[in-house]
Amino acid sequence: MKIRLIILLSIAFSTLSLNVKAEVTFPDAAFSNLDYGLYWFDYNDAKKANVNELNPYYNANNKTVIYIHGWQNGSVTERRRETLNRSNSGGPNEDLAWYWLDRGYNVGILYWNQFADESEVKDAEAKIHSASGPRNMRWKSSNGSYSSGPSSSVTQLLYNSLTNGMPNFNGSELRIAGHSLGNQLALTISEKLDDAVNRGVLTSSYRPNRIALLDPFYSIGEKSYLNNDWTGARSKSIVDALKAKGIAIEAYRSSPVTSTFLAGDNNASLMNSIAFSELKPWNFAWWQVAEKHGAAVTHYFWSRAFSPLTLDGSNTQVPSASASSAVIKTWMNKNKGVIQDSGAYSATPADDDFKEKSRL
Repeated sequence: MKIRLIILLSIAFSTLSLNVKAEVTFPDAAFSNLDYGLYWFDYNDAKKANVNELNPYYNANNKTVIYIHGWQNGSVTERRRETLNRSNSGGPNEDLAWYWLDRGYNVGILYWNQFADESEVKDAEAKIHSASGPRNMRWKSSNGSYSSGPSSSVTQLLYNSLTNGMPNFNGSELRIAGHSLGNQLALTISEKLDDAVNRGVLTSSYRPNRIALLDPFYSIGEKSYLNNDWTGARSKSIVDALKAKGIAIEAYRSSPVTSTFLAGDNNASLMNSIAFSELKPWNFAWWQVAEKHGAAVTHYFWSRAFSPLTLDGSNTQVPSASASSAVIKTWMNKNKGVIQDSGAYSATPADDDFKEKSRL
């Protein structure tokens, strides 16, 4: 049984992006040519954020949520990109961005799919932090070939795209959510935003209020491009600095992909320092590991449609997209996390209740 689970974890984790259906479509040129960075979404369309170009789906005064995807092995040749339509991942057959748009948010996705399309997850991970990792910054075309890429890391490229793509931002909230490998980008980009605010390059509106780590992944082992640090340890140091600035940080674990010796570092020290929620997506079979890995994204973005989730038999709120940042900060400072206790066999968060659990 253990060997079979390990094999399934390996197969599932290498095909994670196969389970996401994008209702918004992208032109072939977005896959045959290098195309990365910020896209703004409305109810039925998406438009790339270009420098010095007005974008009809961006309002500088609106609250803003940004999503960052993870590893994308095999996606480019099939011309697939993630959106917040999760119908092929067990979610509703609708775009979850709508619930955020209805509540006055700008909704953006930072794409790095052509850099993230590597057969080895560590090769994609390296590009987050360095332009001189094992594969440098090569990018994949829809014809299956790789080409040399820019001289900057993915963090730097996406930071530039984000800041250029949201000019004069003055919204009351900037929330950044990253899935799997994308959680590392949510942190590294937030670190750069915070630094730019501290130096007076950006106004305080650009400092994220909130960061969500959705089934976060960190590979095991020292990395030469991080001075022999682990990516999990690097992420923990960023979390410590951002916590000190009063930023609300939450994590949602939904699969064994991120917490087994085979797949990665469970980074207990990081998880124990922030608001932590253990999900039970038991609407999927035990072997549907990829779907469970993606369930954290569905849960988080769909939960914005409902009232804040609570502990069993009480009005005590637990971490969810609808919970306030104050609630998240309360759970960051408690010696407990939460674990799902009901609603495990349905996809919707509407019937979910939780109970307290010990830290990892």
